[in-house]
Order: sequence, then C-alpha cells, then structure tokens
Amino acid sequence: MRSEGESPPLERDWWEAGLRVAGVDEAGRGAWAGPVVVAAVILPRGEHPFRDSKTLSARQREALEARVKAVALGWGVGLAAVDEIERLGILKATHRAAQRALECLAVLPDALITDYLRLEREWRGPASLLRCPPKADRDSPTVAAASILAKVARDRHMLELEAQYPGYGFATHKGYGTTLHRENLIRLGPSPVHRKTFAPVRCLLRADEKRAFNWD
Repeated sequence: MRSEGESPPLERDWWEAGLRVAGVDEAGRGAWAGPVVVAAVILPRGEHPFRDSKTLSARQREALEARVKAVALGWGVGLAAVDEIERLGILKATHRAAQRALECLAVLPDALITDYLRLEREWRGPASLLRCPPKADRDSPTVAAASILAKVARDRHMLELEAQYPGYGFATHKGYGTTLHRENLIRLGPSPVHRKTFAPVRCLLRADEKRAFNWD
C-alpha cells in the first residue's frame, strides 16, 4: 500500500487508460563477473507490495519472486553472457538481454517503463508509451517487480558459477567489486566468467603481464 502524500505509481495513468504496462529492470550491469540479467513484468492494475530489490533481503526477494509470478499477466527473464558483454560492451549486451526478456512475455504490452534503460530500438510501440526515468524501481511497482525477478535469477546463476569456479566467492559477492572479490581475483587470476574488458579485471591482467615479463 502507498502511504498518504506519496506520489502515485508511474503507470497509474496508463492503467486508468486500460493499457497493459510492462516494467523492465536489470541486475549485474556493474559486476566484474557473470552475466547481466534483465526481467520484464506486466502487472494487473492495482496495489502491489513490490519495491526495489536493493531494499530487500535475499529471503524477502525470493518470497516476492513467487508472488510476482503468481499475479503477473506476463513475465520474462533475459540474459547476456560474459562473451556478449566482452564483444558488444555492457550497454548493448544489456539491451540484448532486455529484448530477450520482452520476447518471453506471454502477452504484448501496450506501454513500457524502464529504470533509466533507454530501449527505443527494442520497444516496438509509440515513443509516447515508453518511459525510462531514473529511480523507476522506486516509483513503479511494475519495474520493482522486474527488479526482483532479475536479481533473484542472477543470484541463482552466480551460485551455479560458484560451484563451477570455487574460490572466488561468487555465492557471497555475486560478482560485484567487493574487497573479498578483489583479494580472490588477485590470488587466483581471472576465471572464464570474469569481464576482462572491465577496468579492475583489465588492470589486474596488465599487472600480471608486467610481473611475468619483469616489467617495471
């Protein structure tokens, strides 16, 4: 429920017009390792308990993931793997993952809201029915629902990578640039799922090359 005086959800006018609104959000865009994951969700008009996944605990996200999938008119998750991120760059790879998520929707949306992700090329509808403001995961329950699905899906993927590449701590830091991740990266060197074009990993590789050739 929204408290008194709180701004209405971003999709309210579109809901009142009878439009199906899809929300899109991503997880993992700034990580050093692993894929970028994007989710798309269409919610029915009404009050929803969903909020930005970053404000929730892992247990809360998993509980709300089930609720999102139960009430959604449609939902989809798209992924862009590390090789695509390296080849295309993170922004284009994120757009590709978003397109895959939208293609998974069981029904076509009439309008689209993203969390500052400009999907003009991926959105097939009128430009007037695309909104991409910052903090949309705070101001739109539909985008918040997408943020929950994206985060939970990516965290599960990182748990799988922990089993494949033990020692990096993927289950703990989920590929983000924490002190633990940096220490393990220095100790073990990059794995096949590290983004070698990202500055922290790239700088570490250059440092290793210099040490190997005794460069000063």
